[in-house]
Amino acid sequence: MPFALPANMTVFERGWLSSNNILFMGREDTVLVDSGYATHAAQTLALAEQALDGRPLDILCNTHLHSDHCGGNAALQARYAGLRTLIPPGDAPLVRQWDEAGLSFQATGQECPRFTVSALLEPGRNIRLGDIPWQIHAAPGHDPHSIILFEPASRVLISADALWENGFGVVFPELAGEPGFAEVAATLDLIEALQPVVVVPGHGRPFTDVDAALVRARQRLEGQIRNPTKHAWHALKVLVKFKLLEVGTMQRAQFQHWIEATPYMDVIRSRFFAGLTTVQLGDAVLEELVHARLLVIEDDRIRNG
Repeated sequence: MPFALPANMTVFERGWLSSNNILFMGREDTVLVDSGYATHAAQTLALAEQALDGRPLDILCNTHLHSDHCGGNAALQARYAGLRTLIPPGDAPLVRQWDEAGLSFQATGQECPRFTVSALLEPGRNIRLGDIPWQIHAAPGHDPHSIILFEPASRVLISADALWENGFGVVFPELAGEPGFAEVAATLDLIEALQPVVVVPGHGRPFTDVDAALVRARQRLEGQIRNPTKHAWHALKVLVKFKLLEVGTMQRAQFQHWIEATPYMDVIRSRFFAGLTTVQLGDAVLEELVHARLLVIEDDRIRNG
């Protein structure tokens, strides 16, 4: 179904390693929403510079602080002097102190160069994007501090990882024994109440069949609630696949070292797969991903399928 975004809004559709980026060209300010992963920072800079056409980038907003959404922050701050960076309130103290144990990057074995924060995206308030006020809404679930952005005139929603065309992001709090599934349900109810006509997700193409996407998301959530272990297994595959997207190839010994050195892997193992060692769990994930032709192992080297 054809759809129209506001004229001053451009979506850079990326992939699964880097989140989509959304650029707004206002009369006074230019704003980029989300900055992708650190490995793709040069590409993020190139996309932004080409679209900015000589203008500086004034404001950077992060929907949440997972590495695929904020990994390019440092590069953008280095490129654009005076760039103001706005993040949701929940992790702001951790960013200001750069508490690597509290932030998710170290725990998930991912990369995010240090960046600074200028101000907060406070739920319940508005932010001007491309000269138009957008509503800021809290959207916990995938991440407890995530926000989504909604423009009521065009009814365009920037959903981050709260809603994709075919699901939503891993519910990370549940993996660590904290509530998350109920929060996902509440966020899906919020999105339904907003009645968007176009959703720009954190990954994948913008879409208009929002009702069908909500049905699929709720079905997935119901399955995860019924079988939290299945959700945990899915999360392990996502983390492994993400790492291989980042590095391209790994020797098996290197992969085993990464598995053992990544705290989140042991958190998931101890809660859901206590009968296995971390290495055994990693091998089991590899076996399934290879069987699904998502990874290939040749001469003890692991690469994307």
